[in-house]
Amino acid sequence: MSAIPALGQAPAAQPADEVARVSLASLINLSQSAAGLHFRHRGVRSSQGGNYLSSFKGRGMEFDETRPYTPGDDIRNMDWRVTARTGKTHTKLFREERERPVFISVDARASMFFATRGSFKSVLAARMAALVAWSTVQHGDRVGGQVFAEDGSREIKPEHGRRTVLRLLQMLAALDPADGASAHAPHTLDDAMARLFRHARPGSLVFVFSDFRQLSPSGEASLIRLSRHCDLALGFVSDRLERQLPDTGRLRFAYGERELFLDATPAAAAAHAQAFEARLERVQTLARQHQIRFLNCDTAADPVSILRGSPPPTVHTA
Repeated sequence: MSAIPALGQAPAAQPADEVARVSLASLINLSQSAAGLHFRHRGVRSSQGGNYLSSFKGRGMEFDETRPYTPGDDIRNMDWRVTARTGKTHTKLFREERERPVFISVDARASMFFATRGSFKSVLAARMAALVAWSTVQHGDRVGGQVFAEDGSREIKPEHGRRTVLRLLQMLAALDPADGASAHAPHTLDDAMARLFRHARPGSLVFVFSDFRQLSPSGEASLIRLSRHCDLALGFVSDRLERQLPDTGRLRFAYGERELFLDATPAAAAAHAQAFEARLERVQTLARQHQIRFLNCDTAADPVSILRGSPPPTVHTA
């Protein structure tokens, strides 16, 4: 269960009453803002892990047929099922498809329902997912998605049209931190990433919006495997208080009707900042080493600006 401190001022780009929960109408209205976004496929991916998505769109590869392996074939395209069944080595052949599927994964675990500036992390992730979905269908591509929480993951197969977008938006507008509260065996981030690898087709453009808490080597391995076959972007969602706690004074946290008070100390603030930097560096290193795009998603930032590649707002501490 995550604690939620008192919220600050909401950015002008979003409804002031939707800092904690986003409405379906608000997500639908983002279709207008998405008109100026265009995610083109870069082809040869850069190793730079920065806020640059300006070259996203292009053609993906679709499975065509299986044939016997010949010297020079890419070993990554081996068809192990046919090979095991026939006893002879086979490889998969692919053909270009007119459009590439876009698959959007959104973290809805309890830790995402948090903010001290701007909107909840869950709200920012939902808005960014909506913008990507609208831009995708506006450019004629298929869109699908995944929403995961402690009680499990739900996936939508990539399809054309507004109906698929609306199904995804309805899932995002219904997000509630209590959904997984009574789960006996909580669904983890690693579980969600493993499911994502199985659902995202090779050649897809895949977005993951998460705070990446509790990402283990198993989850990293799923993302690495996914990056080998898809164009992957990781949106690291965070709030100012996660990055730096005050080192003096009393902090008040609220979660529904519950309240928690903590006395801040320099030692606690330093340990908190160190833990956050370790998590951030882990995800950035993963992106840098495997040519995965990295997006720094600050809760006080405008989601359109983040997707366009604008830098996050400068945070000044008191």
